[in-house]
Amino acid sequence: MSWSAISILLLFISALLLRSGVAQEASTTAPSAGRAIGTVTAINGNIISVKTDAGPNAAVTVSDSTRIVKTAPGQRDLKEATPIQLQDLQVGDRVLARGRPGDEAGSVTATSLIVMKQSDVANRQQRDVQEWQRRGAGGIVRELDAASGGITISPTPTQTIAVHTSGATVFLRYPPDSVKFSDAKKSSFSEIRIGDQLRARGNRSGDGQSLNADAVISGTFRNIAGTVNSIDTSAGTITVMDLIRKKSAIIRVTPETQMRKIPPEVAQRIAMFLKRPAAAGSAEQASSPPPQGGGQQMRAGGGSRGPGGGPDFQQIIRRMPAASLPDLQQGDAVMIVTTDAPADQQVIALTLLSGVEPILTAAPTQASAANLLSGWSMGSDAEGGNQ
Repeated sequence: MSWSAISILLLFISALLLRSGVAQEASTTAPSAGRAIGTVTAINGNIISVKTDAGPNAAVTVSDSTRIVKTAPGQRDLKEATPIQLQDLQVGDRVLARGRPGDEAGSVTATSLIVMKQSDVANRQQRDVQEWQRRGAGGIVRELDAASGGITISPTPTQTIAVHTSGATVFLRYPPDSVKFSDAKKSSFSEIRIGDQLRARGNRSGDGQSLNADAVISGTFRNIAGTVNSIDTSAGTITVMDLIRKKSAIIRVTPETQMRKIPPEVAQRIAMFLKRPAAAGSAEQASSPPPQGGGQQMRAGGGSRGPGGGPDFQQIIRRMPAASLPDLQQGDAVMIVTTDAPADQQVIALTLLSGVEPILTAAPTQASAANLLSGWSMGSDAEGGNQ
């Protein structure tokens, strides 16, 4: 396989991996005097420690006169809110505290406290995941038209989808060091760049070639394919010979890094599919043993299937066994999505796939690669988190 082809392959694999962070509608609100919004980290008597969405910690003091109500995620008013007591709060709950500034910097004496229970937030996240699955499409940004708000994306190297945005479209953007949806910040059309990985949610046309977006999330990341030269477990880093840029890269693996290892038999079957002509790929089956006993099959005609009849590799990949840094060995082939950084600077691994040597050494035509990637693209109905 040429390394330009591998680069294309990695772009679309990274688009798949970015999807695992799509879990909820995120919004961040900067802290202001007498107001704090974030997640409860501790409760000591009548003092609530809150990790605010803007970053700093806030100490919220609750008195007997503080009005505390519970509301459901997504509610736009408090008509359905129910009163609760301070003892009903738990670590992990989301809160919005309003009142007056406390005596200490970053503290709030609350007159009202609006609470979303952690379990309710988790349920909402799951519903949001399903909504992005059902009404989502995504891929690599190929064209931008600021005048019309149009974005052309490529779910596969041979397919494009026209995404139409409007003044009502919500734009979100991943920060440079994260693919967690909860870390996404409010953004705008102007921040999207050619080559970004993007996912849109909205109503698709009957032929699937266009989408009217009510929400868009995008990010800029680096893709690395190569072999592991060295591993420093104490520093949490690996050195990889990046075969795309033809130079070594130092990559830091953190607790947030999503790592998966593709079993040899699954990697071989993916490679076999890559080598098939496009016509054969839509008709033949490539059954794989069920990862972790999951009953998963790679086949074009049914079972795990992506758009257009291709294998649903998203389902397969997210069911792969989790991996860790000590599992890697010198010489292992890896595909990695990392933070973007200037040349020669260390990057952080966001997602890492090992066991991919058969995939990298396969020699597909562009059409056969598209057959594979149609199932891995962000536009598939498959979804799943790695966290």
